[in-house]
Amino acid sequence: MTDGLLLSQGAGQAIAGAGMTLKVGAGTSRAWSVFEANIAPGFDVGAHLHGHGEELFYVLDGELDLLAFEPRTRTASGWTAWESASGARVLRGGPGSTMFVPPGCPHAFTNPGPAPAPHALPVRAARPRALPAGDG
Repeated sequence: MTDGLLLSQGAGQAIAGAGMTLKVGAGTSRAWSVFEANIAPGFDVGAHLHGHGEELFYVLDGELDLLAFEPRTRTASGWTAWESASGARVLRGGPGSTMFVPPGCPHAFTNPGPAPAPHALPVRAARPRALPAGDG
């Protein structure tokens, strides 16, 4: 039987300049990465997509504007004004708000508030990753 991983608050691998800490990565899991992120006021990741993998955003505190849909029209005014063909719009999400992003789905987030917005970001790999020799 293999033991799991337990991390105390603040533990993990800090990612310099990104405001993120890697909690679980390829050295621990074949399928998951988990990040703790502290999004600074005004930060905007910009709309983008990934061809593989899934992401899940869970807001712990503060507010984030969240997008996870293909827009009807990609307007020049930016992604925060986008609307989907079904009428979905950007969500301003506070603590407990969740955004699931399947592969190929345009998504974005920004912190519109005056304070940092911490969130948890689990990412599932599209295909299982091999662990380094001796870890699996």
